[in-house]
Amino acid sequence: MNVLMYDHRLNEYFDGGRCMSRIHLAATLTLVASLSPALLAQWPRFVAPTVPKTADGKINYDAPPPKAADGKPDLSGVWETVPCKGCAVPVISGLGSAPPQGRGTAPAPPAAPPTPPTPQLGRGNVFGNIGGQIVGGAPYQPWAADLVKKRMADNSKDNPDAHCLPMGIMQLNSHPFPRKIIQTSSVVAIIYEGSGTTVREIFLDGRPLPKKDEVEPWWHGYSVGKWEGDTLVVETSNFMDDGWLDVRGSPLTSEGKIIERFQRTSYGNLELTVTIDDPKAYTKPFSALIHNRLAPDLQLSEFVCIDKDAEHYVGGAGGK
Repeated sequence: MNVLMYDHRLNEYFDGGRCMSRIHLAATLTLVASLSPALLAQWPRFVAPTVPKTADGKINYDAPPPKAADGKPDLSGVWETVPCKGCAVPVISGLGSAPPQGRGTAPAPPAAPPTPPTPQLGRGNVFGNIGGQIVGGAPYQPWAADLVKKRMADNSKDNPDAHCLPMGIMQLNSHPFPRKIIQTSSVVAIIYEGSGTTVREIFLDGRPLPKKDEVEPWWHGYSVGKWEGDTLVVETSNFMDDGWLDVRGSPLTSEGKIIERFQRTSYGNLELTVTIDDPKAYTKPFSALIHNRLAPDLQLSEFVCIDKDAEHYVGGAGGK
């Protein structure tokens, strides 16, 4: 079981849309691993005999995507975020003599060049900065821009994840820990390891989204989906107010709507294009592209978050 004592400095792992390896992140996760002997005893790696292989016996990530019983692409599997299509999963732990833990045992991608590349859709992880793929950043309303500046100055100490509360959909979708998709003809369930194995349901049975006055708002809203060709299009609304789209604190209000487009382009690759439409917080809708790589030999780990006093990490009375 993964037991994570949340350190707000972990927020710096993905910063400004670029993957930045932080020693304190690796040290924290390795410390957790060293304090949790059972961590190594969770499901051993296993590759099912149905997984496509190349002629030399390696997993064929470029094989055609599998089909579900209804003929639609089957999105099922354990997926990990990667910097680009075909990239290896970044190592996010493994400092010291212990083998890499927590996920991502493949070599990290090459170091970023000294001058960051021009932002573009699909380049850069949006876990830290939802606007990291957009020239000029996310199109904040003035009040939202001021709020993000304040949250960044506070080291994102009020991020729900910092207090073991549910993360928003965008943080979950772009989190370095994996997620598992289970697909049927009437519902798609996504289990996110990075937030206490949170379960999210997307209904495909034809029901409409509920009206705002019919339901109470939820952390992850209410989701319905439909197939447009080989793409699963999901619409989510009725969020709780003052959600966080990323680590820096880009807001999502109760007026917001998120549209996700899932497309499995090959056996081992899944592209997720997300559009955020929240006129209360942003001047116009904007999008982000998240690349995912299949992890056919992994299962999710149990994840428990133990909250610690935020003051310890942001220079309060208990901080150093």
